[in-house]
Amino acid sequence: MDATTAAFHELCCYTLAHGDRAFIHQHVVDAFAAQDTRDGDKPIRLTFALVGLYLHVERGFTGRQVQLAHMKLGRKKRPWPALRVRDDRGAITAATVVEAAAGDERDEMIHVWAACVWQAFSENRATIELLLNEHGISDIHSLR
Repeated sequence: MDATTAAFHELCCYTLAHGDRAFIHQHVVDAFAAQDTRDGDKPIRLTFALVGLYLHVERGFTGRQVQLAHMKLGRKKRPWPALRVRDDRGAITAATVVEAAAGDERDEMIHVWAACVWQAFSENRATIELLLNEHGISDIHSLR
């Protein structure tokens, strides 16, 4: 296992033990999935990761609200959009995040990481917004 994957697993243990209502674990999963995307992955992996990052960074959704959006998107079978992937997927990685002290500092670093990864993939913004609009996901009130 490489250092980044090991750091991701460490972050998963850290965020799952958090017990916070906002569920920042979702942001860890989304940021890692986007950075770790590879040829041959199912398109839903990157799509859901970018949906989560977009909703968190640009719309202020919590991890729990992102989960609800994922559930709403997943109710309807459909082909997932083609998304652009560049070599640069953000300078901050899971390994960077685990270097921050556990607690408020690391929690804030998770949000900074999510923003960094979203910025690296932001050329997909219009595609993600179109997908969300097609599914009636415009704000947290549309998740009901």
